[in-house]
Amino acid sequence: MTETKPRLAVIPGDPNGIGPELLAKLLSEPRSREAADILVIGERAVIEQGCKVAGREVQLRPVKEGSIEWEGEGYPYLETHFIAAEEITPARMTEAGGRSALRTLDKALALAKAGAVQGVLFAPFNKAALIAAGMGHEDELHYMASALGVNDYFCEINVLDGLWTSRVTSHIALKDVAPNISKKGILQAVKLIDSALKETGLAKPRIAVCALNPHGGDNGNFGREEIDIVAPAVEEAKAINAEITGPWPADTIFLKAKAGEVDAVVTLYHDQGQIAMKLMGFDRGVTVQGGLPIPVATPAHGTAFDITGKGTANVEATRAAFDLLCRMASKRAA
Repeated sequence: MTETKPRLAVIPGDPNGIGPELLAKLLSEPRSREAADILVIGERAVIEQGCKVAGREVQLRPVKEGSIEWEGEGYPYLETHFIAAEEITPARMTEAGGRSALRTLDKALALAKAGAVQGVLFAPFNKAALIAAGMGHEDELHYMASALGVNDYFCEINVLDGLWTSRVTSHIALKDVAPNISKKGILQAVKLIDSALKETGLAKPRIAVCALNPHGGDNGNFGREEIDIVAPAVEEAKAINAEITGPWPADTIFLKAKAGEVDAVVTLYHDQGQIAMKLMGFDRGVTVQGGLPIPVATPAHGTAFDITGKGTANVEATRAAFDLLCRMASKRAA
């Protein structure tokens, strides 16, 4: 399928974190305008604060929600009024900040559902602020899945320099991991990451599936999950993609991944993949909201209240999220 310049919605995330600064830095780069048609959504005071901190200028052109004009000087800009200027309190977690982030996200998702944009990029959220604002879900992915009416499997996908990871279990206690490992769950995680990689243009992704126990269970000496669950799931998954292998011991598979021998790793619990990925490049990591009907991406780091307002936030992960989103959304724009 021919790639076409996509139309993306971008939002500044939590107004009290580094998101507005990151957005200003991204949008001030000419390459961003060349790569996509970008609709900026958010409060003017938030955007202006981000530009001031970043020391950058971003030209915005106000548009109306029902009639977005993509051609013209500057970025089309949909102004919202979800937080007052005096409620913006940099480096602090507040209900007002969470409310602004949620309502701005709602606006972007609604435009995506209507077909006005083919993807959404959001700068970092603060989960405590989202919860204080009444998110009503354990995280933003579950919130988005509910808003978009997703009933099928969904899960965060983490991406770093071309290496992708999905996971079978996510935000649960470590003691609950083993009872929640199932063949169905492994197959769902494999299908999700296989589909996402194919959406970026990779015809046959090389996918490795992690073992749960030390040394891959050592032939049952350290547990039977590999024998009874993981290996059978991998064999069944080969019907989806013959390039799927495993189970691989978790302490060595990321050495193969780092060497470029696989394109993706399916991990069985949160830290099994997150520790490795963040050690390899915390400042470049991207989170894709896997399983949603539209591509949604964000930098993998948080709101970084400790450096908010200093102008030192690293835009590399935001740029990587934007570039990946362009690749995924361009196929939908064709």
